[in-house]
Amino acid sequence: MNGGSPSAQGPLLLGVRHHGPGSARAVRAALEAVRPRAVLIEGPPEADALIPLAAEEEMRPPVALLAHAVDEPGRSAFWPLAEFSPEWVALRWALEHRAPARFVDLPATHTLAWDKEEPAAAPGEEPAPESGSEHRSDDAVRVDPLAVLAETAGYDDPERWWEDVVEHRGAGSENPLAPFTVLEEAMTALREEYGTGGHRRDLVREAYMRLQMRSCIREFGPRVAVVCGAWHVPALRRGTAVAADRALLKGLPKVKTDMTWVPWTHRRLSRAGGYGAGIDSPGWYAHLFAAPDRPVERWLTKVAGLLREEDRIVSSAHVIEAVRLADTLAALRGRPLPGLSETTDAVRAVMCEGSDVPLALVRDRLVVGDVLGEVPASAPAVPLQRDLARLQKRLRLKPEPGEREVELDLRKDTDAGRSRLLHRLRHLGVDWGEPTASRGSTGTFRETWRLHWEPELTVRVAEAGVWGTTVIGAATAKAEADAVAARTLAEVTGLAERCLLAELPDALPVVMRVLADRAALDTDVGRLAQALPALVRSLRYGDVRGTDTRTLAEVAAGLAERVFVGLPPACAALDAEAAEEMRRHVDAVHGSVGLLAEGAVAAAGEIRGRWRGVLRVLSGRDTVAGVVRGRAVRLLLDDGELAPVEAARFMGLALSPGTAPADAAAWIEGFVGGGAGGGMLLVHDERLLGLVDTWLTGVPAEAFTGVLPLLRRTFSAYEPGVRRALGDLVRRGPDAPGSTAAVGAGYAGFAPDLDAGRADAVVPVVRLLLGLDHPGRGDTDESDGRGLDESDGLGESDGRDVDNLVGVAR
Repeated sequence: MNGGSPSAQGPLLLGVRHHGPGSARAVRAALEAVRPRAVLIEGPPEADALIPLAAEEEMRPPVALLAHAVDEPGRSAFWPLAEFSPEWVALRWALEHRAPARFVDLPATHTLAWDKEEPAAAPGEEPAPESGSEHRSDDAVRVDPLAVLAETAGYDDPERWWEDVVEHRGAGSENPLAPFTVLEEAMTALREEYGTGGHRRDLVREAYMRLQMRSCIREFGPRVAVVCGAWHVPALRRGTAVAADRALLKGLPKVKTDMTWVPWTHRRLSRAGGYGAGIDSPGWYAHLFAAPDRPVERWLTKVAGLLREEDRIVSSAHVIEAVRLADTLAALRGRPLPGLSETTDAVRAVMCEGSDVPLALVRDRLVVGDVLGEVPASAPAVPLQRDLARLQKRLRLKPEPGEREVELDLRKDTDAGRSRLLHRLRHLGVDWGEPTASRGSTGTFRETWRLHWEPELTVRVAEAGVWGTTVIGAATAKAEADAVAARTLAEVTGLAERCLLAELPDALPVVMRVLADRAALDTDVGRLAQALPALVRSLRYGDVRGTDTRTLAEVAAGLAERVFVGLPPACAALDAEAAEEMRRHVDAVHGSVGLLAEGAVAAAGEIRGRWRGVLRVLSGRDTVAGVVRGRAVRLLLDDGELAPVEAARFMGLALSPGTAPADAAAWIEGFVGGGAGGGMLLVHDERLLGLVDTWLTGVPAEAFTGVLPLLRRTFSAYEPGVRRALGDLVRRGPDAPGSTAAVGAGYAGFAPDLDAGRADAVVPVVRLLLGLDHPGRGDTDESDGRGLDESDGLGESDGRDVDNLVGVAR
């Protein structure tokens, strides 16, 4: 194991940069030159049994080795590999040349057993031997070897330094081992200076790797190749006693683990985190590795193609000019070849006209990319993962790395199945899809989902496997457990809604039993009112999905009745914050009662009548908070249960001089605030606007400052056009000169009757829209003498409809 450089007489130590295309090319050249009898790779040895899967056609990088604790799947670790990863290149070379390949890093059974945070000292770890230099490293500070080397070479960017010295220098055709010799010398100097560099577990990992190297040398002879991070090469080269290495490994914690291959993405590779997965530009690196020649020209051609697909004007002349500019920038900056920074600057200047907006698209689609790997179906997986894969294939819902929206029509079997699957996965904590607002339809038969598959969701699936072996079985078991563990009534009603959305019929009985028990014992009106909307929504979803919701309807009716009885006394003697919360509850209950259908709940009409009675009680009881009284009057007015004259009377009472200004302002907020279209109500009802205006001008100066924040909050919620219209009406005032309204009507624009002159002005436009004044067409058809009502398919009723439309216009 001794020697200053890799040789055929000792183990071939190939120090690499994880996910470095230059290192990957150099590894392939070195393996071809030396032809080792075995290849050892930095990685968990539990994955040795999975190595043959890398030779299958269905295996397409980027992929990752996933290890997770059997009893705690959430405790997991990934080892990602891209096509341009040196480890993947070494693995593929070994399989193609029938050379044994093994992973020799510390087993995952120990890695997962360690706490997530670095311990003060790993088991068996001793202080790193230092050279006595005054620059001894602090264990709390981690050293980035590339950053140190780049700074030493005069670079302020480690990525740019690595590109210049490795990526742009080729693989070393004359001596394929030369790059590794130079890199080992540099890392040896760094290890002498910084020891472990703050990577305190490296001593244990390197001890295990040395033991594995010795074992393989005894089995295959000295001609073995070791592909590992360049940082570890000096430690593997150094001769140590076997007993010392075993002592470092003694007493390490263990946990039972499972391991498999999972798909990975370029986007996930670009995040700093995980095992060696912190590169900024995986798409660029993949291009450098795959391009046979002229990488800059090929890259800029890709960029031009992407921009042309986005309807930007980019021609071959742009590509030629961008290549020239990138070469010029590289020469000015003293670089051997243009790198990503030069090509990016050239694209911005030539193809994007100096704008960073299209440049962001280039970075997202090309520099990072949305490549998603694939693994063969024969790869080990938990039963729940296999069931999910079967459902994805049957429903033609393939996981994709990019974010996309899908519209589902629940009247179609396939779309209904997709909806069930996505809802069940969300219930299990696998957030593959997120519901979003549907465009162009508010019906319950349509759903819109935003889908985005992340590799980490594989871990969530493994965690959910504790609930069952199938998606529906696991979702059912979790729903039953959640129902029993729920603390509030609203949690149970929300769970019932999710069960209906996910169609979990076996879980509903348990959930409904818990719901009935909680509803019977809960006496808090606020919690009861908070729970009712979810129940009513569940009834609607049940109608769409054909689910039997009779039990749910009975609970909803009973819950509504209890809310009706307890709401009036609960709305009395409330402070401002509690009153506003109660106002929201009143709105929620009102919306829920309005959604009740006769077929879903028995005596739905009677329930609505009872609710209108409750609103009348709230609107006329002085002990009820002003914001609640005002909202009750507004809801009755909107439903046509209260005449405008009576609503004005209620407002007049609330704004009378005997009412405290703060209470009157709260009443106004309840009546015209809360985003319920109150501004338009004031615009179109001069009586209400006049009452508010008169009250506001009569508020005493000492009280005005106190009510101003409340009024400002109410009126600032209106749209700008509504605020402008109200301001114009108030500015003009009642009986304004030149008003077209009738005498005594008050504010300009309001009158008891229609203004016939203004209405007649729009009649010609309406006739034109209806085609009544089309050239060559009169009230009779001269060709056959038929009247208008008989021609063009218009019957007697159609003619009356036309007359009605013209009448409405007038």
